[in-house]
Amino acid sequence: MSSQVNRPVEIRWHGRGGQGAKTACLLLAEAAFFSGKYVQGFPEYGPERMGAPITAYNRISDEECSVHSNIYTPDHVVVVDETLLHSVDVLKGMREGGILIINSKKESSEIRQMLGGYDGRLCVVDAERISTETLGRNFPNTPMLAAVVKASGVLDQAQFTKDMKKSFEHKFRTKPEVIEGNMKALTKTMEEVYVE
Repeated sequence: MSSQVNRPVEIRWHGRGGQGAKTACLLLAEAAFFSGKYVQGFPEYGPERMGAPITAYNRISDEECSVHSNIYTPDHVVVVDETLLHSVDVLKGMREGGILIINSKKESSEIRQMLGGYDGRLCVVDAERISTETLGRNFPNTPMLAAVVKASGVLDQAQFTKDMKKSFEHKFRTKPEVIEGNMKALTKTMEEVYVE
């Protein structure tokens, strides 16, 4: 059997400090763990300040993974802040057939143009609109987390939703409105998201 068959799914996150990219990365690792997967979820920091670019990584596998390094050839890339497209090579090393999942109000054709004619698989999510409608504020991490699960198919959506409800109930047990808002954000995103 080829070792490629059991290769972990690798995801690289790009965001800015304070936007929740690291939190979403760690929540994805937690959800994958609850699903019985072997997981890694970790951030890479540069200058640790609000608004500074950050990168985070996930490895998700059905088998134990002995690799413990940054991810240089991701299957999927998540961009929580589209302004990073001007300063970070978000497509660097991305595997053929991978999906670029980006938070933007722009049409996919505009995103492709901004990326020099990128013709790969693309998923555009208006995480600001979704989070504002469901949480009352711009918290893009919950919609982006849901978009990754839906677009990549890395986890079963129904199980993911159940696991995230448990996680939110634990984390926000004294704030039922936050639990409800996050669950609405997950559901709405998974209903709207598609890959081109």
